[in-house]
Amino acid sequence: MTTLPDPPLLEVLLDSWDRNNAILVNLLRALPEGALEVRAREDGPSVAEMFTHMHYVRLVSVFENAPYFGGEPPEVEWLHERDVDRIAHMLNDSVKQVRDAVLCTLATKQAMRELYDHPILMLQHLIWHEGYHHGQIKLALKLAGRPVADRDVGRVTWGVWMRKTRT
Repeated sequence: MTTLPDPPLLEVLLDSWDRNNAILVNLLRALPEGALEVRAREDGPSVAEMFTHMHYVRLVSVFENAPYFGGEPPEVEWLHERDVDRIAHMLNDSVKQVRDAVLCTLATKQAMRELYDHPILMLQHLIWHEGYHHGQIKLALKLAGRPVADRDVGRVTWGVWMRKTRT
């Protein structure tokens, strides 16, 4: 039996960050027509607002903790964007900004400014935060009678986490 050398831990952590984003974008693209408008409660955020909130939190986390990396966060946190492609673009842009900020912070050995003892903790917090909202989105759809079944989206969500890329 041949054993493969372990990839560097940072590479694995960044792969988990990329997979997390792929799952969000895949869920976004798998939503039924009109699902961006759905709210779990009348006074709660819409599905669209939860996706744009995750984008916002990513950029604010970089801005507050690695301000030397640059960029201002968006002005609106809970933006009700109705264009799936626009939201996907936002998420794909902010995933790269977080990734680059983590790499830059590690390479320059700078401390995180506001929160987190280490940039990997910011990455882990964002993954946890986004998993929380992923569940909220699926619950909101279920409560609205528009569930997204695991049999329909499992391969492009859970399957992304469990897919082996090394053989």
